[in-house]
This record gives sequence, structure tokens and C-alpha cells, in this order.
Amino acid sequence: MDTPIYEIRSLNHSYAGKIVLSIEHLTVQPASIVGLVGPNGSGKSSLLRLLGLIERPTQGKILFNGRLVEPFSDEARFQVTLLPQEPFLMKRNVLNNVSYGLKLRGNGMDVGQRAKEALSLVGLPFKDFVRRPWSALSGGEAQRVALAARLALKPKVLLLDEPTASVDAASAQLIKEASLRARQELGTTLIIASHDWQWLYEICDAILHLFKGRIFGTGRETIIFGPWQKLGTEKWGKILSDGQRLLVPAPPNQEAAAVIDVWFVSEDGSTIAGEDIVLGGTVSRLSLERKTGQLFAAILVGDLSFTVELTSQQGKEHTLFPGKTIFIRYRLDQIKWI
Repeated sequence: MDTPIYEIRSLNHSYAGKIVLSIEHLTVQPASIVGLVGPNGSGKSSLLRLLGLIERPTQGKILFNGRLVEPFSDEARFQVTLLPQEPFLMKRNVLNNVSYGLKLRGNGMDVGQRAKEALSLVGLPFKDFVRRPWSALSGGEAQRVALAARLALKPKVLLLDEPTASVDAASAQLIKEASLRARQELGTTLIIASHDWQWLYEICDAILHLFKGRIFGTGRETIIFGPWQKLGTEKWGKILSDGQRLLVPAPPNQEAAAVIDVWFVSEDGSTIAGEDIVLGGTVSRLSLERKTGQLFAAILVGDLSFTVELTSQQGKEHTLFPGKTIFIRYRLDQIKWI
């Protein structure tokens, strides 16, 4: 087994006395792709800054290649780079922005070629953009220049914080492709925080769910957030936009999040057990998990999306496609609260 490129031990991180991250143990393997998902404020950006060696954890240790590292340490800082959600470009032209890190790291001899290769990766022709000032770039172009500046460094680790959140569709696709090429061609480890869950599920070796600073699951759990309301004398839940009722056991508080495991039932609602809660929904998308080859369906029920894992037998028996109506089920006694 290779030495993990990252290992986190007993980490707690606070801002102004408030804990924003609490991770007992986590490892990341070299050349893997790890996705971070969770609502805003769940700790994704804080975790990326710690892994980027920009901040020191309040408590605990972060090991890089098996060795304890400090923020901005010479041992690791030239091997790790972070692309924040709103990257900063210097008030210089594109070439100077892309080459700045190379010069800082002593790679000044082949700056032009490295910059040309990096700009090509993100779909920006060198001759058209090399002298363009930062102020003449669109939002998508600026994001791609910022990514090119990081790819030019040929990093061992590339940390991406919502890399496609504020760009046009064409730029988003080019950013995705360039990031994956870094993994394929350089063996770069990618750790990506994104709300584009479908993309992450298609490319990642592992998915980590963060909520209130804690890792509470991996894979494709369906997480439904409060507030919850009382439906009758003993029932809690939500009334969905299509009139169906999502029932849950009594929550620990009205804002708690429910982890719900749902299963595919059928196309007509048959084979329903007495203890099951059954909901009708519409297939919104199908995806194949790259690592396992497992097929998943996203089911839209009212205004909520549920993720269902399909068995190979179900895949053979049912023809599913976006827009098709199916039924899913879950059990109250299997819901977990976080």
C-alpha cells in the first residue's frame, strides 16, 4: 500500500473560538480524485486551505507523504496548489500571471513553453492571450488563466474550490477536462469541492460528505435538511411541492438533517412492504460511478432529489431514462440524524 499523500489525525480547527472542522482521521491516496460535497458553511473551503498548507490547524496533525508539515513549508509548498473559488489575478498580462509561480519556484528557464502548454490545456490559444491584460478577460477566461497558472507548476496535489461555480458552460467544461488531464498525465492528486455532484460522482475515487465541519458519510447518501414540521399528532416531515408527504421520525431539532437510504421499488408502486414509506418520482438523471461501475439514478420527488443505487438485476429488468416515473421506498427506523 502506498504511503497516503495526506493523513489527518485528530484535527479540530476553529475561527474566533468556533469549531468549523472536526476530523478524527482521514487519508488520501496519491493520484486519486476525492470529492467534497456539503452545504455552504459545512467546512469544505476550510479543509482545502488546511490541505493547501495555507493555515495551521488549531489542533491535530496533517501529514504530507508520511511526514508532518507546517504551513508554507519548503518540503511541500511547491508540490501543492489551491485554486480558490474566486482566484486572484495580478494586474499584469496573462503570461506574467501564468509564469509568476514558475519564476517563484526557480523554473524561469522554460517559462514560455510551460505557460504555452498550460494555456493550451485550458483552451486559451497562446498567441491570442499571452499579452492580454488581466482586465480584458471575461470571468470564465480569468478562471481558466488562474487554473493554467497552477497547472504550469505540474503540482503533485491540485485543490479546487468550486472551480466551475461562476463560469459559463464552455469554460466549465474546459476546466473539468484540464483538471482530469493533470491526473492522467502527471499523476496529480485532485481534491475538489463542488456542488456539481453528478460530475464528482462520475470522476471521483471517493466522495466525502461534510456537514457542520464533520465527515458524516461517503458515497451517495440522500441528505434532506430541515426545517421539519409536525404533520398530525405523532408524525413529522415535509409536505412536498407535488403534495406528497415525506415522513420522518421525531427529529432531535427542527433544523436537523436526515440521512435517508432509499430503494427502487418498481415502475407501478407494487411490491410494497407494510413498513415502507413509498414516494413516486421522476428520473432526472442516470450516472455510472467510475470506480465501481455501479449505476445510480437521481429521482426528483416534488422539489427534492433522492439518489437510488440500482442492482444489476434491476438494471436488466427496467428500462430507465430521464423523465420516467418510478416509485422509491424507505423505512422510518433506518433514518439517521446529523
